[in-house]
Amino acid sequence: MFSTTNSNPNALLSLPQSIPLSQNPSNPLINPITRRNLLTTLTFSISQSSHFIISPNSQNPSSIPLANARGLFQMPPFRLINRYFLVRAGESEYERLGIINTNPVAKTSVDTGLSMNGKKQTVRAALELKEMGACDGSCWIWPSITQRAYQTAEIIAFVNKVGRSRIVPEYSFLDARGLGAYEGKALESVSEVYTSDSISTAIKPPPTDDGTPNESVADVFVRVTQLMSILETQYSEETVIIVSPDSDNLSVLQAGLIGLDLRRHNDLSFSPGEVRLVDASSIPAYKKPASGAFKCYNPPSCR
Repeated sequence: MFSTTNSNPNALLSLPQSIPLSQNPSNPLINPITRRNLLTTLTFSISQSSHFIISPNSQNPSSIPLANARGLFQMPPFRLINRYFLVRAGESEYERLGIINTNPVAKTSVDTGLSMNGKKQTVRAALELKEMGACDGSCWIWPSITQRAYQTAEIIAFVNKVGRSRIVPEYSFLDARGLGAYEGKALESVSEVYTSDSISTAIKPPPTDDGTPNESVADVFVRVTQLMSILETQYSEETVIIVSPDSDNLSVLQAGLIGLDLRRHNDLSFSPGEVRLVDASSIPAYKKPASGAFKCYNPPSCR
């Protein structure tokens, strides 16, 4: 027998070519145990089990590909587990003054909260959600931690009689799109950003040194896709109200959900206080690529 006190750390793996587990050496069920056999067996079992998951609705294992698992979210989605309402926060004080404000450093400041007109817009949005039956039974409200978005969520919760425990603040994925060097400029100048968006989803606004991010449409798309992945994994057959401080998060998200060219996301722009139900019937049928080596010859239109 080998000793377990061997100072060599590989001693336990360096087994002899055969171990006399039986006094009958001709027994065909006993094979030599080697490190190569052990590793080969483990590799085979792991690779085989990774291709399938067990269906909870079946008594036998079901060969459901992991690509269809709920946690692996893609745009446009294969299906939506939950019902979603998209809400843009009401007008902020900065928007009332006609100034671009997207620096996340100040997102919780009271100066970035709702204007008086924004509060009225939010009350109308909350009443519209009530008429649509958004929170009949129950609902979850996911606002950005940005001041105006969280204030909007609180008003929605109050009007729809939703407890504060059902408001789930989102700390990063719903931040207003960072507009870089446009920070502090007139609100009308954002049209220049949308002109660039219509050319390519990869174009970023000019950078700045005050800490304001300069995000492209593609950057925003990554954030909202991560958000949806969390929501579709965390909840099942629930109603979720997503509250964003700006339009771009929601327009990019909706474009991704319905399969619209992201360069046209501004066609789906949201006005302050606007509410939209995500229409599951508008989500296109999922089409798997012809092969694993899928190529796109006409980006970003890849079909």
